[in-house]
Amino acid sequence: HEVYGILAAYATTHGYQAVVDGTNRDDLVEPRPGRRAAKQLGIQAPLVEAGFDKQDIRAAAQRYDLPTWDKPAMACLASRIPYGTPITLQLLSQVERAEQVLYSLGLRQVRVRHHGEIARLEVDPEDFGAVLPMRDEIVTRLRALGYTYVALDLEGYRMGSLNEVLKVGHGHR
Repeated sequence: HEVYGILAAYATTHGYQAVVDGTNRDDLVEPRPGRRAAKQLGIQAPLVEAGFDKQDIRAAAQRYDLPTWDKPAMACLASRIPYGTPITLQLLSQVERAEQVLYSLGLRQVRVRHHGEIARLEVDPEDFGAVLPMRDEIVTRLRALGYTYVALDLEGYRMGSLNEVLKVGHGHR
């Protein structure tokens, strides 16, 4: 709400007719508090209006030879922090740096879910075999970032895993 509010105010002050974001149809499947804020502030989602999902976007980007056409999905860093946990710049930075550790080790699709002193790593299950030999390095580097425990989620990477508590009624954002 804060970011969209600043953008909406800027647009109004500088005579822009609209603020748009990159939301697509796939983003509408899971609960997204940012979507509620976008609607409240009149932020437009032209990809949704055009009926595009992530696959459509990748196909169009590849057709136009954009170098990012196969870049892994990168949701907002706040999506790594559980419902009810205050989001701070320090937490976002810690998560970002932890994910950079995993990217620097050659992993492509990763999420570090922040659970206080626990970093829960989600990677593609096909990458489990690559992660385990790097276990000591990953633990050492993530502990240097402030995590006490480092856990590998055996379900692997999945979009919106922190929303699973909503499906079983354990929490609210």
